[in-house]
Amino acid sequence: MKLIPLRKEKEFMPIWSVFDDFMDRFFNEDFTENSKLMAVDVIENETEFKVMANLPAILKENIKVTMKNNQLMIEAKHEHKKDEKDHGTIIRSERFTGNYQRIINLPENCNSDNIKAKLENGVLLLTIPKKEPLPKKEIMID
Repeated sequence: MKLIPLRKEKEFMPIWSVFDDFMDRFFNEDFTENSKLMAVDVIENETEFKVMANLPAILKENIKVTMKNNQLMIEAKHEHKKDEKDHGTIIRSERFTGNYQRIINLPENCNSDNIKAKLENGVLLLTIPKKEPLPKKEIMID
């Protein structure tokens, strides 16, 4: 499986860039206030798949990884603790507090029994080994 980022040329018609940006966000992001998509990279080599997900400032206790029917689901919860002290009036608040979720469809040759997960410096690394593909079964026609 190979993921290639889509880059659009916006130089020819600048007005389209505003529309394209809106449509990209509409179809690629979850617009609920309490859930966002996390940035991921999926890399395949001869023996395994590697999934790297950005989860800055999220504790490993707040991360859940599940695999069912070759769908890898990564869920994370980011909680922000408010201080008792009044720090003043908030002028701008951009840091997200809530849930992150990502579902990645993987091919059938994933060995879901031997997935390894590691969280380091805000990046979750999942290593998913490949298994030997099942040989084709020929069906005899009566």
